[in-house]
Amino acid sequence: MDPDMRPGRPPGGPDTAGTRHLAAPRPDIAPRPDTAPRPDTAPRPDTAPRPDTAPRADAAPKIVGTVWGLLVLNTLGSAGAKTIVPLPRSLIQMVTMGALVAAFTLALAVNPRLRIRGSAFVFLLTLLLVPSVISSLSLESGFGALFRCARLALFVGTLWLLSRWWNGGLMFVRHHIRMYFAVLGSVAVGLVVSPGAAMPELYGGRLVGALWPLTPPQIGQYAAVIIGLTVLLVLGRRTDRAGAAVVIAPSLVLLALTHTRTATLGLSIGLALAIGSLILTSAAARRFFTWAVLCATAAAVGFGSALQGWFLRGQSQEHFTSLTGRAKVWDALLAAPRTTAEKVFGTGLGDKSFDGLPIDNSWLAVYQEQGLIGVTVVAAAVIVLGGVALLRPPSLQRACAIFLISYCAIASYTEAGLGDASPYLLHLAVAASLLAAPAAATPPATPDVSGQRVPRWARRTEVT
Repeated sequence: MDPDMRPGRPPGGPDTAGTRHLAAPRPDIAPRPDTAPRPDTAPRPDTAPRPDTAPRADAAPKIVGTVWGLLVLNTLGSAGAKTIVPLPRSLIQMVTMGALVAAFTLALAVNPRLRIRGSAFVFLLTLLLVPSVISSLSLESGFGALFRCARLALFVGTLWLLSRWWNGGLMFVRHHIRMYFAVLGSVAVGLVVSPGAAMPELYGGRLVGALWPLTPPQIGQYAAVIIGLTVLLVLGRRTDRAGAAVVIAPSLVLLALTHTRTATLGLSIGLALAIGSLILTSAAARRFFTWAVLCATAAAVGFGSALQGWFLRGQSQEHFTSLTGRAKVWDALLAAPRTTAEKVFGTGLGDKSFDGLPIDNSWLAVYQEQGLIGVTVVAAAVIVLGGVALLRPPSLQRACAIFLISYCAIASYTEAGLGDASPYLLHLAVAASLLAAPAAATPPATPDVSGQRVPRWARRTEVT
């Protein structure tokens, strides 16, 4: 019998020794040297998948946090209480506008290819520029209206450039907390350095910014927003309790010193809605909600008179029911005669005042400056964000978005800012980043082995 045809030997002659069908090589038959894998046929290092080709989302550079901080600086405003060191308003405006220009420049530098993500919220803000420019061209509000239009355009353009990194993560929430906590830090320093300047009689002894001109409603807003977001991060176990206490405790003190009712109500109602969205999926949220209700009930029973005095701020019942005189301004604004063009497009971007008095209502301020079209666009932006948040499954990101949207909706009744570059638009932008769909991961690269030599023993094993 031919030795190559004996049982147990693979057909094909000596060149195939050492290979059996679906079995390990026989120990008594050593493979010939020419059938072993050669070093030159092993997978080359340059054909192996590289670590940077693993699936991952587009990571945001650290400079994005700087851009967000510059946007926060731009929206601080230039009007407020007298500071310890007098700051000319022109200098403050130069700093805030320079911050916006720097933010847009850095955002463009970090995103030179203009890669953006679709966002209904930022798209609606872009549409808001149309009535703003049309009404401002009449110069009824002066050349300052065109300047404010340019500012709004830069603000919206920066948001478009940052939208590349809106992927449903908490990065912008953390930037938001850090930046506004730094602002509150300057308020606390001013309070320590000069208590008289930080709590002047002009504002009824309420806390103001003594280093940078900040009003009590501004400070209350910043404190309420970072308190709410930090509480939600603790419930979601995204931060430790010690670090959260460092943020929450001083912010609560500053909020109490401002005597800001709008911020307090916005914080309470916004947190209740946000935590309510987590009750079915989070035991920590259920425990916190239960304890919050018990503590609120005990405080209302034991400190009812003190809480009532804090809310009234020494005002009469009539002054309190008229919302500190705001209702009179609103009635006068609605009763003022207007042309059809003013009703539709508004009178142009201004300082959110009517006859020299602050409007202090986002919807009426938008109606005054951007007309019915502006009111429709702003309402659509808020409704779209709220609708998307309600359709999302329960999560920490959804809860944070619900808190921010709820707070802005509540504050819009007694505060202006939804129609122009303001902290409220930044709050809603953070909500939009939380509700954005996660970015698609980059698929791993497939090594090209078309020109690679495969040894004969490997080819035969694959065939069998």
